[in-house]
Amino acid sequence: MSRPECIDAISLSPETRWKTGIAEFDRTLGGGLVPGSLVLIGGDPGIGKSTMILQVLGGFAHRGLKSLYLSGEESAQQIKMRADRLNIRAEQLYVLTGTCIEDFFTRAEELKPHLLAVDSIQTFYTQDVPSPPGSVSQVRETASRLMAFAKSSGIPVFLVGHVTKDGAIAGPKVLEHLVDTVLYFEGDRGHAFRILRAVKNRYGSTNEIGVFEMKNSGLAEVANPSGIFLAERPEDVPGSAIISCMEGTRPLLVEIQALVSPSPLGMPRRTARGIEQNRISLLVAVLGKRLGMELGDQDIFVNVAGGLKIDEPAADLGIVSAIMSSFLEKPVNRNLVVFGEVGLAGEIRGVSQPDMRMKEIEKMGFSTCLLPRSNLEGSNATFGLNPRGIRSIRDLPDYLFDGQW
Repeated sequence: MSRPECIDAISLSPETRWKTGIAEFDRTLGGGLVPGSLVLIGGDPGIGKSTMILQVLGGFAHRGLKSLYLSGEESAQQIKMRADRLNIRAEQLYVLTGTCIEDFFTRAEELKPHLLAVDSIQTFYTQDVPSPPGSVSQVRETASRLMAFAKSSGIPVFLVGHVTKDGAIAGPKVLEHLVDTVLYFEGDRGHAFRILRAVKNRYGSTNEIGVFEMKNSGLAEVANPSGIFLAERPEDVPGSAIISCMEGTRPLLVEIQALVSPSPLGMPRRTARGIEQNRISLLVAVLGKRLGMELGDQDIFVNVAGGLKIDEPAADLGIVSAIMSSFLEKPVNRNLVVFGEVGLAGEIRGVSQPDMRMKEIEKMGFSTCLLPRSNLEGSNATFGLNPRGIRSIRDLPDYLFDGQW
């Protein structure tokens, strides 16, 4: 056991990071891959986990680093077919199929790779534990041995993990405690865009995300997500509003769409996609109480264009604007972007990082921004756009529809 040390006397060595060659992936990792780290990647089936890992290993192998892809789910021929589709040609990329962790350590000792990926951790087992692969004890033990291997050898290890129907990593929670970094792939399989989000990172911030687009040639980086998400925005159509939301430390402009129509049902529908449904019901109640909008007999459908999922309260003002626009059949000003939290009293509350949001709005060419008055009064930044502060949703129609409603 080591001796206690004064924290001021502990020396730090310069941190070494390996660049993967994929800037969005490096951003999520905190600037690159740390030698000896254990990285867990989770996500729904077919979301792109194996594709991303193969692209990362292929990039390292192309630079001369010996990379080993250990697969317990696919044959070597299947992996080769994916590599051909991704146009990966690398003499230093090796594939090993099997599910016994002891056999892997034997082969790794012979090959001596610089980088390792295990796809997936739930398919592997150790002969020392009398239970089937995927059980709690097997996942915990195999992950522990891979962690010890990574720390003792200095070889970075990627683990691909299955997820449950609730979206959590399958297996014991200790799996997420063991690893150094946990990344989640998010997105709708019906849309091309994917978000890689860090939920744990011992070597960097968890406030970073990477945005990718799924193409026939694999996952491609999206350098300007706001432009992509707004590319097909309809013109002068009621029920559409643009919001500025924060994904980690990155501001994004996203379109919120709402459709409000008389309901033929005794209990009107409230359907949301990309937004929590209970939030829609709350905001509809606020509109009815504070603005007198009778929406109790209306079906209301709200959608985030592009398949994104938004869970921050700054989207409230955009949701309210889209619902009002659709109900009144009046399009929102095309050059207007909104953000702010809506309280139960109808007040517009301040949100975090307003200056970064406004900078992104100006960058995307919009001329007007509607934001909480408290954020506007507390900002010292100067922008080329026209920011307008608002205190209550009672004032919202004056900005959205020039007071005509």
